[in-house]
Amino acid sequence: MIDGVEWRVSDGLVSYEDALADMEARAAAIHEGTAAERVWLLEHPPLFTAGTSADPAELTNPDDFPVFDAGRGGRYTYHGPGQRVGYLNLDLARRGKDIRCFVHSLEGWMIAALARLGVEARREEGRIGIWTGSGADEAKIGAIGVRVKRWVTLHGFSINVAPDLSHFGGIVPCGIADYGVTSLEKLGLDARMGALDDALKAEFSNFLAALDAASSRKGQTCAP
Repeated sequence: MIDGVEWRVSDGLVSYEDALADMEARAAAIHEGTAAERVWLLEHPPLFTAGTSADPAELTNPDDFPVFDAGRGGRYTYHGPGQRVGYLNLDLARRGKDIRCFVHSLEGWMIAALARLGVEARREEGRIGIWTGSGADEAKIGAIGVRVKRWVTLHGFSINVAPDLSHFGGIVPCGIADYGVTSLEKLGLDARMGALDDALKAEFSNFLAALDAASSRKGQTCAP
């Protein structure tokens, strides 16, 4: 437990169907008050997921890997070995009831964790996800896709540690065709999954503090 939130880290590859069912069950239990909030870190076998805004035209090679309807926001994304996926079941009923601030805080957590590994990551206005580099080297290193059900969050984020980046070629990642994707490995940085996990843990309390601050703003603009 970290700050009252359970941390679960799965070894091996977790099937998407099993993860989705587990997330749904945990979210229901949190809403009912019978389970603690949770962060679940895992890897999936190669697959594509379609968010609620997915455009079929952006699935360019549908036969490459299985495609799953995720039920989260966003468009198509890829998950696979070498990519850290983080699923968050957090209770926004006690953390501000502000979905925009939840996403903003989640972005900040990813950026801070990546900074610990030497990545100058950032948000980009009008684009989904976490970005790094400039000019011809500008690329996406992290993705976000969330759902909120009865004020409990589902799904979360992914960060490219050392996946096979060619696997992203079967989709237009998050609907953004003008930029590529990158990873810690491609950037020549520490590409151990455990190193990223440690960085995420080190910044988790700051993430919760930013998120919990939303509860005192009562609908005011989320902090930059």
